[in-house]
Amino acid sequence: MPALQAGLSVFIALCAGIIGSVFTTEAIPTWYAALNKPWFNPPGWVFGPAWTTLYILMGLAAYLVWEKYRQTKKGKQALVIYLVQLLLNAAWSIIFFGFHSPGVALVEIVLLWLFILWTTIAFFRLRRLAGYLLIPYLAWVSFASVLNFFIWYLN
Repeated sequence: MPALQAGLSVFIALCAGIIGSVFTTEAIPTWYAALNKPWFNPPGWVFGPAWTTLYILMGLAAYLVWEKYRQTKKGKQALVIYLVQLLLNAAWSIIFFGFHSPGVALVEIVLLWLFILWTTIAFFRLRRLAGYLLIPYLAWVSFASVLNFFIWYLN
């Protein structure tokens, strides 16, 4: 049963990526390809494996909190914050790639980053491992925020 629940938690996290990819896939070879990008923009093949790994880590972190703390006030609050950041995660792709709006996406990714930080702290206070599992995500979105800024600035 725990493996099924952990798998469901990972699947829920991956759904944010699936939703985002609906808007991303079509825009990458057309709109995104035509944008001016900074010299440190990673090659396209990096994003899929990076995000898949991050969604798996997010799902495992959420499961670790859900497993032991779902009945507690702090656990419920941490999981709500997690779900909000997951929605913000999906929304960024819709705004950036779907609406072709790097400026609005920049504002949104700052909000996303703040919710990831909040989630990381909340998870860390409940289960250290859950907090540690979110650190790569926080680091990647920090980089993505800088990248988003430069794409907005250059275009």
